[in-house]
Amino acid sequence: MNKMNLEEYKGVYVFAQQVDNKISGIALELLGEANRLASSLNTDVTAVLLGSGVKDLADKLAEYGADKVIVVDDPELKDYRTEPYAHGLAEVINKYKPEIMLVGATAIGRDLGPRVSARVATGLTADCTLLEIGDFPLNPIPGQEQKHNQLLMTRPAFGGNTIATIACPDNRPQMATVRPGVMQKLEPKRGAKAEVIEFNPGFTPNNKYVEIMEVVKAVSNTVDIMKAKILVSGGRGVGSPENFKILEDLAEAIGGEVSCSRAVVDSGWKPKDLQVGQTGKTVRPNVYFAIGISGAIQHVAGMEESDIIIAINKDEDAPIFDVADYGIVGDLNKIVPALTESIKAELANK
Repeated sequence: MNKMNLEEYKGVYVFAQQVDNKISGIALELLGEANRLASSLNTDVTAVLLGSGVKDLADKLAEYGADKVIVVDDPELKDYRTEPYAHGLAEVINKYKPEIMLVGATAIGRDLGPRVSARVATGLTADCTLLEIGDFPLNPIPGQEQKHNQLLMTRPAFGGNTIATIACPDNRPQMATVRPGVMQKLEPKRGAKAEVIEFNPGFTPNNKYVEIMEVVKAVSNTVDIMKAKILVSGGRGVGSPENFKILEDLAEAIGGEVSCSRAVVDSGWKPKDLQVGQTGKTVRPNVYFAIGISGAIQHVAGMEESDIIIAINKDEDAPIFDVADYGIVGDLNKIVPALTESIKAELANK
């Protein structure tokens, strides 16, 4: 294989996921992160938009930080399918040569990212929690060139027991997937416009093009915990699914939503949509109550960015107290109802 000419690769690119011709939130989060990385590299940000009849979505991407939007518009891209999308994105990379390519770690992105990275012969770091521009190796090693302006991709490894920082010094683009909720959107610039580039590499259906027979949308009545400003989160220590009623009462009193830890989902007490943590959702509410949650590193990874963390646990040595702003050691069956009553009384006086 010919050695890549790394100098040819420029710019920070984002896969702008859309479903049913609506931009997914992850695309806007990645544009925010791409702008932060691009300012360190003194380069620009490009969103790559694949779909059918999606050109009018370019303005929204511009408002959230895209300088350019490459639109690949083709009837074969109407619904997400692995083969045409992988072909489309790989051809964009081959033609336009991005230095960095970010993809959301959604169901779509986890399918697309690895296939594209293999086609363009580069590496991919999955499920990154932090991206920075810096030197690699991090510390100089005698006899080894230290490269500058590398994308340093940080992710939990070995089940969250250690944090690994990974680089891709010899190949381009440097590719990473990032889970939703980790990066911050920019404040939108209303009326901003991007340079729109239309590109179509040609799509010829072959035996790898699956045929979608039917799309069934599951109607979910669970709330989106990633949007909640206040979360009352319960763990195994709550004791039973019935006992979640006391958490629901607290959530109702303060206008919050209930979420939970993995142990609760594994026990079948609550649906997976409500799970916070490394294998669940990353949340950043203003207030996070951790009730009967011991605070394993995998759970903490999903909620440590909350503005205020209040932990209630009968075990004074529970690791959750290390990240909590306020901690109460005691029986949640007594503390939570008392807290709910005092909040109700306080609000009644207002």
